[in-house]
Amino acid sequence: MGTSPIYIGGLDRSGKTTLRAFLHSHPNIAIPAVGSNMWTYFYNQYGNLENPENFERCLGDLLKYKHVIFLKPDPDRIRKEFWQGPPTYAHLFSLFLIHFAMNEGKPRWGVQTGLIERYADQIVKAYPGVKFIHMLRDPRDRYAGSLELWPDGKLRAGGSVSRWYYTTYLARRNMRKYPDSYTVVRFEDLIREPENTLKDICEFIGEEYSPEMLTMPGATEHRNKLIRRSKIKNDISPLSDEFIGIYKRIVPKEEVIFIQLFIGRLMQSYGYELENYHFSIREKLQYLVTTFPSNLIRMLFWSGQEVLQQTLPGKFGRKPDPKRVVKPKYSKKKELEKKA
Repeated sequence: MGTSPIYIGGLDRSGKTTLRAFLHSHPNIAIPAVGSNMWTYFYNQYGNLENPENFERCLGDLLKYKHVIFLKPDPDRIRKEFWQGPPTYAHLFSLFLIHFAMNEGKPRWGVQTGLIERYADQIVKAYPGVKFIHMLRDPRDRYAGSLELWPDGKLRAGGSVSRWYYTTYLARRNMRKYPDSYTVVRFEDLIREPENTLKDICEFIGEEYSPEMLTMPGATEHRNKLIRRSKIKNDISPLSDEFIGIYKRIVPKEEVIFIQLFIGRLMQSYGYELENYHFSIREKLQYLVTTFPSNLIRMLFWSGQEVLQQTLPGKFGRKPDPKRVVKPKYSKKKELEKKA
């Protein structure tokens, strides 16, 4: 049985939540149903946490974030235990998840976070023996999934291409640098061969495979959601091939062509076959005048934004969606006291 933490990374709509449902159903592993995103939104944004004021500002903002509130943290316990260890962001973030696992009655904690692979260097250094499972999905299907969830998304195929190129760059880089700590799992393999894929994952993380994982007893809500979406009923796993190839009915062919133009060879290296489409003269003109330049700009915009956020987190760091931040309740009494 392993004791080191488990990080599930990769892009949104790539199967992280589904893998989490399988792993949380293991008797030794506790992974919360929502991504805590602490590294994404809070890492290095408050200065050195050796300064008590910086620590309190960081902790205060963490305790307002709904994904952290979901973990049911004990602020006093966290304050006490934080100063008993290294005063670092990694130590602070881990306390929330260690306590969550203890409350679940399990010895090992994990977390799912989109693009957590950005922080592989810091995480490997902070948590000896940590295991990364990087989920990867056909970029056309991943984009189709994002369109279903965010039909008004502004970055369209261009942003999707940049994100997929970036996550696969990090996958290759981290696999070379940390071969014992890092593995890549294709969403399609999890769908088509769930038992064999889970056995391989359990071997990688140092846990004995538990057959009950296949039915997701620790994540019934997610299991039921998958079953409701599927027309094919499976008595063992709630997954089906219906989740593969959805781009064919959702993504316009000009956007599929744009995706394949920029990352087609990379897709093929991961086993994704390319589509052959033919344009009419009118379609080709529209592609060259509209689809190509607009998505190229979106590609460059996302990449530039990522550079700024990673290199200058104190100034350009990512912030949680305001809808996921609990606002302090307005107190008329306190306002009157302040004016007095």
